Amino acid sequence: MANNKMVAPSKVALPPATSDESATIFSLIYRFFKKVSIVGAVYLVGYMQWSVAWLIGPVILSVVRDQWRRESEYRRNLAKAAALSSEKDVVLARLDDLPAWVFFPDIERAEWLNRILLQVWPNVNHFARTLLKESIEPAVAESLSNFKLNGFKFERMILGTIAPRVGGVKVYDKNLSRNEIIMDVDLFYAGDCDISFVLQHVRGGIKDLQIHGMLRVIMKPLISKMPLVGGLQIFFLNNPSIDFNLVGAADVFDMPGFSDILRRCIVEQIARMMVLPNKLPIKLSDEIPTVDLRMPEPEGVLRIHLVQAQNLMKKDVSMLGKGKSDPYAIITVGAQQWKTKHIDNNINPRWEFWCEAIISSRKSQVLQCEVWDWDPGMGIQNDDFLGRCSMDISQVVRSGRLDTWQTLQQAKHGKVHLRLSWHRLSSDLLDLSHALTEVQVIKTGELSSAVLSVYIDSCKKLPNARPQSKPDPYLTVTVGKKTENTAVQMRTDDPVYEIGHSFLVQNPEIDLLEIKAIDQKTGNQLGQLVYSISSLLKQQDLSMLTQPIMLQKSGPESKIILSLQLRILKEAVKEEDLDDEATLDTVSEPSPITPTPPVSLAEATDGVVPTSPLNQIIPNANANDLQDIEDNPLDTASQSSIPVEQIVKDINVNQDYQTPSSGRQSPPSKLVHRISSLTTSAGEAGLGRILLSLRYSMQNQILYMVVHKIMHIPLKDPTNVPDPYVKLYLLPGRSKDSKRKTVVVKDNCMPEYDEQFEWAIPLAELHSRQIEVTVATHKGFLGGSPVIGQVLVHLNQYDLREAKTVWFDLMPETAPRD
Repeated sequence: MANNKMVAPSKVALPPATSDESATIFSLIYRFFKKVSIVGAVYLVGYMQWSVAWLIGPVILSVVRDQWRRESEYRRNLAKAAALSSEKDVVLARLDDLPAWVFFPDIERAEWLNRILLQVWPNVNHFARTLLKESIEPAVAESLSNFKLNGFKFERMILGTIAPRVGGVKVYDKNLSRNEIIMDVDLFYAGDCDISFVLQHVRGGIKDLQIHGMLRVIMKPLISKMPLVGGLQIFFLNNPSIDFNLVGAADVFDMPGFSDILRRCIVEQIARMMVLPNKLPIKLSDEIPTVDLRMPEPEGVLRIHLVQAQNLMKKDVSMLGKGKSDPYAIITVGAQQWKTKHIDNNINPRWEFWCEAIISSRKSQVLQCEVWDWDPGMGIQNDDFLGRCSMDISQVVRSGRLDTWQTLQQAKHGKVHLRLSWHRLSSDLLDLSHALTEVQVIKTGELSSAVLSVYIDSCKKLPNARPQSKPDPYLTVTVGKKTENTAVQMRTDDPVYEIGHSFLVQNPEIDLLEIKAIDQKTGNQLGQLVYSISSLLKQQDLSMLTQPIMLQKSGPESKIILSLQLRILKEAVKEEDLDDEATLDTVSEPSPITPTPPVSLAEATDGVVPTSPLNQIIPNANANDLQDIEDNPLDTASQSSIPVEQIVKDINVNQDYQTPSSGRQSPPSKLVHRISSLTTSAGEAGLGRILLSLRYSMQNQILYMVVHKIMHIPLKDPTNVPDPYVKLYLLPGRSKDSKRKTVVVKDNCMPEYDEQFEWAIPLAELHSRQIEVTVATHKGFLGGSPVIGQVLVHLNQYDLREAKTVWFDLMPETAPRD
């Protein structure tokens, strides 16, 4: 960066024109026959006297397809340009996609690591070919067969010359064990790979493959001999984003539906390998037992209750116009996914769906909920997207329980109702009775009271499935309704698996662990183990480590070597041990705002001043004085003898947490800043004041705004009380897509809304954006909506990494801004 001299661009020799002659001729022939086909199709429609719909339909479909492909190609070209450039070029040319180290001071540059990756990248090709062929190909083929797409097989796999790039590295030094090193790697790949495949005897290819995600690397345990680290655990915290372009004959099918199916299958296989709770372990020292790296280590269980959705978009089309939708939801936490049933013809569905997610990193994982409109299709998925929402699990951990409405992103309107609770894991047997009671009270029949972690090391002396031939064994591990399969070990009677899984257990006193060894070629069972989970209740620490157990219905010396650990779910409590400044989060990631109105510090009742720290600072103050101090602490301090720092410090008061479902109050939480939910002022212009909350999610690149309430709207005519509502625009670039609107509150000068809205804004653009907030009334002449007042919120004036709740004065309407 020290050398700032301008360097003239060097001349580049152009390749001979003859090198592209064949491609040019092919392109001309292709365009000629394409024009002939179009003209012929139009002529055929007219000659056969078909309906004009036979012509309009394909034209509309072609326009939509071309538009979708242009947008996809534009995104891929941008990402590819970033991968080919140096970080300096990225910073100068693409301010909307800067590396992570630019925004987050605790994330360091890793150019040295990028140079190493570039150097070793040619040698990675062989490893990647083996991985794709042996692991990804059979799994993707199995997934595609569910959509009646058979015969998937990779043919050519070339990674190209463009290596992955590391946008930044963060190494943690707080809130972790002394025996491990944890670092997060912002990994981005947009290369020139060339992968060809066959699907249903049709050849196609994948080019412009892009993968972007936050990769966590855990080095553990630390040892005193070289290489000083016993092993590695590598995994994605959440599902990485994947994009690609189909080429060849498969390009005919390159519609969003087919691409989404293929992309979904690939993401599923990556998730099974290395998205939490799945990890990719690498052993570096023979002194370390493999169980230390591969034994699952869950931190807790997130219980999810998807109650309902409201005001979803209408996607179905009927003879009378636009119908409703047949919505269903997909809930995703890392590699775990659940799907609700679809509800016919309803934009306000009520699912009452329960599920539970095993959480391996409570401070980094994200819960995502997508809503779709179900449409019966012929093989290829054609469901319409109705929106998605996401929230950090750490937010639920802090609260213990959370009852929230989440606005759907990428949708014009719609929201979902979620009830979430966090359950820690305990080795205390006394907690079991309470866990079982809680499950019985909910009465869903599917919830669990414990988590069982299973590590299978190997099997010994399995019988032959065929005469004079060793078996090809794999294992099926079942607890309740969940079954996991191991990889197949070829031609061996002593297979080594070294794999771990976690299972939810409804009742450990009666549930069973079933393991079956099966020969792949014949399908014959080689042996089985039926283990009563209640046996672990008698073990110390509810664990059994590396024990050989004889197999049933097998050879006389057949055995399996495994480790088991049982943990009991402990009731949800509010956890205050999450230090915001030292979390193991990928970035300093704020959680979406829960639209709950702030609590007033000075709510006088019959002239009695409520207990408050301000009473201790100003013991003789009345309720109005306390309210003024709370609304404007700095102004009040400047007129008094009390130091400003003292007032600001003491306004941070204990906030009680109230469980939404039960209404019970738990002990006071840690000190947090709150602003008063009441104001005595009508604002500078006398048009009233509006209370807004703002927060920005750096990980999801989402701006959250909650419209809480409006106070002191002027009443000019007592016979014509306004019906106020709030509309919001994202500026600059006013568009319908950025418009948001609250409900209308009838006949009210002090309306309350508590509605949350979201906009997807890149972090680099945040400082140049504004939110135009307009308050209007529906009671206008000839159905109009006169404006009551307006405020322009400049986002560059606030540090939005933490939630800001602010009173704004409504001002007279100004000319619309672009």
